[in-house]
Amino acid sequence: MSVSKLLATITQFLTEAAMEIFAPDHDSYPNIGVQPFTGEPYKGNADNW
Repeated sequence: MSVSKLLATITQFLTEAAMEIFAPDHDSYPNIGVQPFTGEPYKGNADNW
């Protein structure tokens, strides 16, 4: 492998890494917000588990 090809490979690797770091997020989580509590509250003593 010649020096110029090695330098090009290293430059490409570093450029792709920088693009991945500074790219927008890939998260595609739904915007569901806060979920309301729909259960029944526990009325017993918490020590009786």
